[in-house]
Amino acid sequence: MDPAASLTVDELAARAGVTVRTIRFYSTRGLLPPPEIGPRRVGRYGPGHLSRLALIEELQHQGMTLAAIERYLRQLPPDLSPEGLALHRALVASWAPDTEAEATREKLERRAGRPLTEDDLDRLAAMNVLARTDDPDVFRIDPVILHLGVRLLEVPVSLKTLLAAREVVLEHSREAARELSRMFKEEVWDPYRRRESDPEQVETMRTLSAHMQPMIVQALVTAFQRSMREELKASFPDEG
Repeated sequence: MDPAASLTVDELAARAGVTVRTIRFYSTRGLLPPPEIGPRRVGRYGPGHLSRLALIEELQHQGMTLAAIERYLRQLPPDLSPEGLALHRALVASWAPDTEAEATREKLERRAGRPLTEDDLDRLAAMNVLARTDDPDVFRIDPVILHLGVRLLEVPVSLKTLLAAREVVLEHSREAARELSRMFKEEVWDPYRRRESDPEQVETMRTLSAHMQPMIVQALVTAFQRSMREELKASFPDEG
């Protein structure tokens, strides 16, 4: 039995923020793989099930029907890792405006599957997973990365390192966004506006620019993945 498959269906439901009935329904439709069967014939679920539920939730937020979600999931590799599923969710979420939700500390701990210390909350805040409010027991959370943030709490990285990493990511992502926006404006938008005065056509170009966002995000993520893989391979050659 996979040692990572340690959640009962009730625990999975609590971590994912859905009902047990929903999990049963998704399972019958083939949206979730079957659980590992443990002692006493009790089904056990793992990170892959949790990541898949998060992806299904995001696809629903995008307005996709159940049939469309089934088609989307069928196109994914059957052995896609929890991290790969999380990446797909992040890409899907880039299609929509930023969203925030409020959660109590009790709800956060239910999703995390354990109590959260003040240090845990500081680390989640450093990762932009949550922000504190005037009420010490209520937080603004980013549902897209909440699951990943909770998993990163188990990684032995100091808060100082997390804050430094955050600054590196922000600095370079802002620079990339600034340069790409400049290129699009100078090479596409400005020449088009000089040639086209029809407001309807201008609105069409504006819509096109919005649709480019997910394509650019996917290109950036793919490039970053490859670069990271090369850096890790160079730094840890014996790790394969």
